[in-house]
Amino acid sequence: MNILKPHVSLNVSNIDASVAFYERAFGVKATKRRPGYAKFDLAEPSLNLTMQEAERTGVNANHFGIQVASSEDVAIAWTRFKQAGLTTKTEENTECCYALQDKVWVEDPDGNAWEVFVVKGEVDVMEQKRAGSADCCVPRISEATAPKASHGCCR
Repeated sequence: MNILKPHVSLNVSNIDASVAFYERAFGVKATKRRPGYAKFDLAEPSLNLTMQEAERTGVNANHFGIQVASSEDVAIAWTRFKQAGLTTKTEENTECCYALQDKVWVEDPDGNAWEVFVVKGEVDVMEQKRAGSADCCVPRISEATAPKASHGCCR
């Protein structure tokens, strides 16, 4: 599996203040900026950091992830998770964070969501509206979902 970089998604109360802080902290401009959303795709440190504006709840982490190079890499992660007996949720050609992605999700014992994902292209929307979504782009991982047999990321 070709891992590109870790991904951290933060809930922030003021997107403008957060972007200004991280631009100063990293010394670079945000890679992507939309209403209520920002992304820093950093080479050093190697990190995909995204932020979405959300009310303060005491929980700042939205989700965590590993960005990979291809849909085949997502499929490799799905196979590894399934062989390890983990419950997964797959998404194919999903619109999330202004990008078209394939991904597989798992959840740790404390409910922290982890995704392995590939960015396949850009889109003009933050996310597809989906039933059971707890947060931006984070589905409920309540039961195992098998990938589509005929095609898709996780054959």
